[in-house]
Amino acid sequence: MRLPARLVIGAKRLMVSLSGSYLTDGGGKWLLAAFLAATGIYGAYQGGRLPAVMESGRDVADVAANIAGFKIKTINLSGQNHVTPSEILATAGIKPTSSLPFLDAELARTRLEELAWIKRATVQKLYPDRLDIQLVEREGFALWQKDGKINVIARDGTVIAPYSDDPRYVSLPIVVGDGAQKHVVEIVEALQQVPGVRGQVRAAIRVANRRWTLKMRNGIDVRLPEKGVDDSLAQLAMLDRDKQILTRDITVIDLRLPDRVSVRLSDAAYEARQADLKAKAKAAKKGGNT
Repeated sequence: MRLPARLVIGAKRLMVSLSGSYLTDGGGKWLLAAFLAATGIYGAYQGGRLPAVMESGRDVADVAANIAGFKIKTINLSGQNHVTPSEILATAGIKPTSSLPFLDAELARTRLEELAWIKRATVQKLYPDRLDIQLVEREGFALWQKDGKINVIARDGTVIAPYSDDPRYVSLPIVVGDGAQKHVVEIVEALQQVPGVRGQVRAAIRVANRRWTLKMRNGIDVRLPEKGVDDSLAQLAMLDRDKQILTRDITVIDLRLPDRVSVRLSDAAYEARQADLKAKAKAAKKGGNT
């Protein structure tokens, strides 16, 4: 393992300085102490013990600062609903022995914002002994199903937590498939414009990461186009209002072509229609022979 170049250069300069001084002088003693400290750091780095040595150094510094009256006595937390206080403190690196001067507030903020639930964090040191931590948490926006697993996701698609029976999650819209989490806003906001349709949607399935198919609660699949989703949903809402299309005995409603709506009948409905057409044809033939 190589020592960082900056530390090597510093050690060389120190050795040159020592070579021209008397160790019996006060300045020489301080230089010797600095040289020995640098040697100790080098040895710790070579032995892979540098993080432990630095942590011990911080502990010693905290003890000194605490004696001087800078021990963190008050911690004000605000904005947390899903993250526990113990998780916040542990993530921020705050221990019972931590002191205010040697707490890296910026590093604590960065670590807190790495937690899935936390969108934004502010860490403020108020001397001599108070720390304020303000959090803005992400909110569950939808449920994302992929590979048989369901997770709660935020508006930006960030996975927040595995799905549970928490009442806050039960009514969230469901999106399914690869890429669905990245495009969740577009389909959720489009469905909000047609509440009559939205209430009948069981899930929105992302197809080939290009378009959506809506799985309705009664089993009908509504195939939406890649573009013009808002217009297609408005058309679907109108058809359902005027023709009750979403309650018909059909399996597929295809809205992918801008100039037509295609439907696929269920097997039972198809057989019934074929029988009806045959009966009409037979009646028409019989009427023509009379």
